Amino acid sequence: MGTKVFVEMRKQLGLAGPLIASSILECSLQTISVIFVGHLGELSLSSSAMATAFAWVTGFSVMLGMAGGLDTLCGQAYGAGKYSMLSIHMQKAMVVLVVVCIPIAILWAFSGQILLGLGQDTEISVAAESYARMMIPSLFAFGLVQSHFRFLAAQNLVLPILLSAGSTSLLHLLLCWLLVYKTSLGNKGAALAISISHWFNLLLVLAYVRLSPACKETWIGFSKEGLHVHGVLEFIKLAIPSALMTCLETWSFDVLIILSGLLPDPKLETSVMTVSLNISSLTFMICYGFGTAISTRVSNELGANHPKDARLAVRVMLSLAAVEGLVVGLVLFSARNICGEAFSNEREIVESIAKMVPLLAFSHIMDGIRCVLSGAIRGCGKQKIGAIVNFVAYYFVGIPTSSLLALVFHFRWKGLWAGLMCAFLVQDLTYGIIILRTNWEKEALKASGTV
Repeated sequence: MGTKVFVEMRKQLGLAGPLIASSILECSLQTISVIFVGHLGELSLSSSAMATAFAWVTGFSVMLGMAGGLDTLCGQAYGAGKYSMLSIHMQKAMVVLVVVCIPIAILWAFSGQILLGLGQDTEISVAAESYARMMIPSLFAFGLVQSHFRFLAAQNLVLPILLSAGSTSLLHLLLCWLLVYKTSLGNKGAALAISISHWFNLLLVLAYVRLSPACKETWIGFSKEGLHVHGVLEFIKLAIPSALMTCLETWSFDVLIILSGLLPDPKLETSVMTVSLNISSLTFMICYGFGTAISTRVSNELGANHPKDARLAVRVMLSLAAVEGLVVGLVLFSARNICGEAFSNEREIVESIAKMVPLLAFSHIMDGIRCVLSGAIRGCGKQKIGAIVNFVAYYFVGIPTSSLLALVFHFRWKGLWAGLMCAFLVQDLTYGIIILRTNWEKEALKASGTV
């Protein structure tokens, strides 16, 4: 048993390491832009932060979530040895995601009016709309990149994902410096840099999938079967609940941004919440990498009809996530007095962030457990259950508690985050119960196509 645990741990670290690094690098595109813009002034920071939040809540989270349907389809197909199906599944995803991008792009074009309708500051809303419009091209590239990343991850081809994300981040640093500080674009230059970087990332991953011998068996070229109505519906049935799993969670974070705009000092409160979410998002990418890795491991083992190995994979990954959570939480707490300085020169913002970081450190521990359990649920194809859990956790527990603590009891941004942590706790407990009650033998039979 000890040998199996060691072998499983080595597999998971080999998967999770590059996935964590690539997730952090990919997330860093938004964060790098906010950092560059933050030094232009409080309005630039708050408006770009508002636009970034709006873009995530209405677009990027939808793409990320819908692509999660490939975690199940590609992962189980690869485990079952049905290699050509990975190409077909990815083509379905690409078609669906591009179509979904069109109405989202229209929404972004009128984001300023929407933010004003939600009661946001006029000056912030107008500037946020200009920022969001410059990011529209990035939306289409992001959806296609996510489809390719899931296709590669299902085959355990994670190093190309890391190299692509790393190259893109380096380019993005240069672009932000040039477009923000060396042109008259200002904060809009940071948004344009995001669009250029995402398209560069897409070109890199397209070249690898179509030219690499590693994808020779799984990439069969474009096929009519990938456009078959039945096959597209098969993807949509998983993609919609998968998107809801991601979006219901992501939307709750952005509701906090909107709520922070209703507090007495909206520019300060919005800036503090945005910087906190950026810090949390960066550390969350470690957990997200664990979640993607366990989703791959579970779906591969279920597709290969190895239920005991799938169950063992979940237990090992939970142990790794718990250790990582404690380590990163301690690092965050130790660096609490300097975290804010990376995002702003405003002393009040920096001091407020220092007070918020202990809460971020504690919530990161819960993030790791939640991501592993939700990743296992995606690997089993139980996205519908996950969507229900997230809806209850955030919209019946988290957001009402945040609103009460921040707006009624006047705990401001601390109250907003404390309510969110209540939602994390509900998720962790409910996901844990679901995984404990999972019939792994039955799931393996379904995934391997023997029933």
